[in-house]
Amino acid sequence: MNRNRMNLRIFENDANIIDRTGAEALIPEERAREIIQGVVAQSAVLTQGRKLANMSSKTYRMPVLDMLPLAYFVNGDNGSKKTTKVAWDKKIITAEEIAVIVPIPEAVLDDSEYDIWAEVRPRVEEAFGKVIDSAILFGTDAPDSWRDDIVKTATAASSVVTLGASDDLYDKIMSEDGVIAKVESSGFFVTGHMADISMRAKLRGLKDSTGNPIFKSDMQNGTQYSLDGSAITFPNNGAFDKSKALMISGDFSQLVYSIRQDITFKLFTEGVVQNTDGTIAYNLMQQDMVALRAVMRLGWEIPNPINAIKSNKTQRCPFAVLKAGS
Repeated sequence: MNRNRMNLRIFENDANIIDRTGAEALIPEERAREIIQGVVAQSAVLTQGRKLANMSSKTYRMPVLDMLPLAYFVNGDNGSKKTTKVAWDKKIITAEEIAVIVPIPEAVLDDSEYDIWAEVRPRVEEAFGKVIDSAILFGTDAPDSWRDDIVKTATAASSVVTLGASDDLYDKIMSEDGVIAKVESSGFFVTGHMADISMRAKLRGLKDSTGNPIFKSDMQNGTQYSLDGSAITFPNNGAFDKSKALMISGDFSQLVYSIRQDITFKLFTEGVVQNTDGTIAYNLMQQDMVALRAVMRLGWEIPNPINAIKSNKTQRCPFAVLKAGS
């Protein structure tokens, strides 16, 4: 069998294992590093989250403070001093694989004047950024080994605010019962917000009691989207699901991730790429095409350490969700 021959299958909504035999390395290592920087830029979650050191194995054990020390007054000159205890919990980050296949006509690769990276790289970045954000924020197609997504975690901690059709958006965000206060009641301070793009219009439409816009001072200059001093990010890679959340606010230093493997690339020159129903999407040999496969591995966690404000871990969450009412 030709060492470059193999069958590739694409399952849009299924988990897959892609045979690695018969593949040729295409992209040098310095290109892989360049791409991984782009993925971070395209992923709103990785941009706002806190990057840990790269993983040296599939799992990364992270100690998290789970019990605070207590101090006591000493009763009188001869009073006895009491002891206290400090304890740590351990959380495990598990690296899982993300992959994408990009079929490319051979004529494109043969054209030495054509900048293949200018065409392929943005699409690879977008695909990786979308799947990362969707999984971490909403649990969409997330690996079984990963922890609950941010929206599910906030929901379990009752850190959710519902915006009804007649509700005041300002109050739902900024008041003592708003999303920012939800985060603060867990002992964290909001460092950023992530929102669906439809929230831009909602915020621009906010007016004070005299009818003047809160977010805009005039019609010419751009709007500065921030809440209580923290910037708002509007992911435009298609990952944000407004049916589950209009906005996520929180302490994004509590969203940590670690990369096990930078992006690697392999080129397949022969074989077929199949759809979920078994039909052939591309026959590489017959259609004079090659298939470029990109793979990376990473994992994430929410440390959520104990603090003096909220000791109950089931009720403590560094994130809060604003969602639309039914």
